[in-house]
Parts: sequence; C-alpha cells; structure tokens
Amino acid sequence: MINKLVSNIQKTGAPIVVGLDPMLKYVPEHIQKKAFAEHGETLKGAAEAIWLYNKEIVDNVYDLIPAVKPQIAMYEQFGIEGLIAFKKTVDYCKEKGLVVIGDIKRGDIGSTSEAYAVGHLGKVQVGNNSYYGFDEDFVTVNPYLGSDGVNPFIKVCKEENKGLFILVKTSNPSSGEFQDRLIDGRPLYEIVGEKVAQWGEDCMGDSYSYIGAVVGATYPEMGKVLRKIMPKSFILVPGYGAQGGKGADLVHFFNEDGLGAIVNSSRGIIAAYQQEKYAKYGAENFGEASRAAVEDMIADISGALQNR
Repeated sequence: MINKLVSNIQKTGAPIVVGLDPMLKYVPEHIQKKAFAEHGETLKGAAEAIWLYNKEIVDNVYDLIPAVKPQIAMYEQFGIEGLIAFKKTVDYCKEKGLVVIGDIKRGDIGSTSEAYAVGHLGKVQVGNNSYYGFDEDFVTVNPYLGSDGVNPFIKVCKEENKGLFILVKTSNPSSGEFQDRLIDGRPLYEIVGEKVAQWGEDCMGDSYSYIGAVVGATYPEMGKVLRKIMPKSFILVPGYGAQGGKGADLVHFFNEDGLGAIVNSSRGIIAAYQQEKYAKYGAENFGEASRAAVEDMIADISGALQNR
C-alpha cells in the first residue's frame, strides 16, 4: 500500500492528506436539517449529517489529493451510528481511488493489539468465512507499550500489504512532557524514531517502508533530525494550517526526491467555508471552499519544496 500512496502522490503532485475529522459545528445547517428531517435529532441523524458532509467534501477534492485521514473519535462520539458513518466514509473514499489512513491511535498488548489490527487492517474469522472489518489502508499506532504492542499490527500489514504510521513526535503543545524527556542524554522521540526505522527495515515497498511515522508540523527542527534517523520511513505530518504549520516549515520532512512525507490538514480544509478567506463560497458551497483550500495548500507546499 505504500507503493500506492507514493504513486498517488506522484500522480497528483500533492503530498497532502485531508483529515476527515467532522464535528457537528462544522456541518452546514442545510445538511443538518436534511439529516434531522429524515432521522430526527438523534445519533442516527447526527451520523447521517456527518456522512453527507464527508461525501460532498470528498466529491469536491478527490481528484486533487492522494489520501484521506478520518479520525475515528469524531465518529465514535455518536456511538454505533457514528461508526457506521466512519465505515461508509472509508468505503466511499476507497471507491474514489484514495488511500485511507485510519487515525485510530491504537496500542495495546498481545491479543488486544492483534484484535485492533485485524479489525482495522485485516480479516476476522467467522466460522469458515473471513471478513474485513473497517478495512483502512494504513492506521496510526501508539508505540508506548513497546514492540509487543506494535508487532501484531506489523504482522497483519505484511499479510495484507497495508501500513502503519507510528506516533514519534506529535503536534500537540504538551507532547514534550514525555516525548522530549532525555534518555541517556537523548530525547525519547529520537529513540522511538530509531525503533520505527528498525521495524521498517523488514517491511519495504519499492522505495519506502510501509512502517511510517507521525511527526508534527509544529516541530520542524525535530522533523529535520527525525528525517535523517528514518530515511526510508514515510512521515505523516499533522499540524498544518489550523495548528500553525506552514509549507516553508515542512521542507525538512521531505527527502531530496520530493517524497517521504505527507502533510495533513483537517479543519483547515473541511471547515474552510467558515474562514474569512473562503467565506465568499458560503455554507451552501462548502465543498467548493474545501477544494479551494486544498488548491492553496498544494501551492504552498509545492512552492516551498521547489524553493528549498
């Protein structure tokens, strides 16, 4: 699947991923009214509103981008109905040829981690039959529990030709409370990065490993160091736009071939119509506003890569 991700990036010229992280406050009123008219102001109504919202955004941007990243918590808050909307979103994006990165940040031990891996990336056995559960192409994984929390995911990735993005240095302000702690004189995130590179050595695609890393756009200098530590790992870079990251900050996340990283923007794209810059589109045309935001993001990052 890493080969498909690289191919999609090369085809679109857009090393970006759209985070499908819907909140009801982002969903325009006319979409909410339509969903509530059919299902009431219920969990099912909310989930339907989110699905309709996602679909229109995807319809407006799928030809510009290589991948999407739905964050499962935004769906889980609506219970089972929300998870149904999550699954519908995953399936629809794959029908459109997009790589789907399930932002699930799972990480446990033994059979629990194996169950997460099977549910999101692999097949579950039911009698004589086997079925895909959510069936994302990549998922995000928290490595805090060590190798026995990650290895079950790697095993399923090898079986299914899928991939991982492992949390190394996250974009949130308090990430340094643990991730920057010095261990034998070195920050913990560097040690985790070395482990990601090690895990990835046995999981190579044509040019990159399918064991990648998450490194926040808000820490560009750390990204520069981690790029060298993990030369064959694709880096998923959250924190662009709404969290403060800009294209000029991100050049060090990429290799000289212009590959090696994919930059995420979530509400900066899906809620673009709520920003002053894109207000001219209005809530009725929120999908077109999202498309304009994607085009601006591509121009920003491409321009920064060309001028580095």
